[in-house]
Amino acid sequence: MVKYFDLFDMADVIRSKNAGPYEFTFDIIFKDADHFEEFAKADIMTPAVFAKLYNIPETDIISVIYFAPAKAVKITIIRPMASGDLGEKDIYGAQQHAPLLDFEYTL
Repeated sequence: MVKYFDLFDMADVIRSKNAGPYEFTFDIIFKDADHFEEFAKADIMTPAVFAKLYNIPETDIISVIYFAPAKAVKITIIRPMASGDLGEKDIYGAQQHAPLLDFEYTL
């Protein structure tokens, strides 16, 4: 059976933010436990998948945590440059989640 996942339709919240000056964190908070469990059971958001989506080395991914009590997935990565460094374009890390908005996956 083919299963299709559209993250934008499954989640209430998709966001990014600072996790200190050297890390970004991404939160995906699902609409309900059923959507979360379906996504988690399929183990879709792996470090390899996230690295490919963001075109970063898998070694830059610090963690991918599925947290059932919050119906959420939290991904933390190394920032390409420190928050506030000369040339850094998103000091708060709030604009990094855009690739997740279009994330679709078929099993």
